[in-house]
Amino acid sequence: MHRIVLSHFANGIRKGQTMTKEKTKTPIVLSAGSLTKNPVKNSAGEHIGNVEELMIDYEVGRISYAVISFGGLFGINSKYFAIPWGLLKVDTEDECMILNMDRKVLENAPGFDKDNWPQVPSREWLANLYLYYEEPRYW
Repeated sequence: MHRIVLSHFANGIRKGQTMTKEKTKTPIVLSAGSLTKNPVKNSAGEHIGNVEELMIDYEVGRISYAVISFGGLFGINSKYFAIPWGLLKVDTEDECMILNMDRKVLENAPGFDKDNWPQVPSREWLANLYLYYEEPRYW
């Protein structure tokens, strides 16, 4: 399992400086790599899948969605889902992401396989994604 690691500049603390225990619980900056491959759980603590990628909207300067793998055995025959970033919460204590969504909703969601990703997602594609999950657009 990848560990969720604080950036060297999280909470204004520079590398080598001491941080209080309270500040380490709620970092404001994390590296994207520290979140990928981490487990995704629902609010009941059930394992849903794993974070495969974080997709950045470079025009707006924020994470647009996370690609979550779900199902399959040891990553074989897993289905991938684009989940709007606002639906995920980072849990630094349990080193996972929380997606407050029933597994059935995800099982019925549109997805893709790991070898057939959406080609150059457009604003229209993103709008449909956010509409499906009833998540407000960020742009």
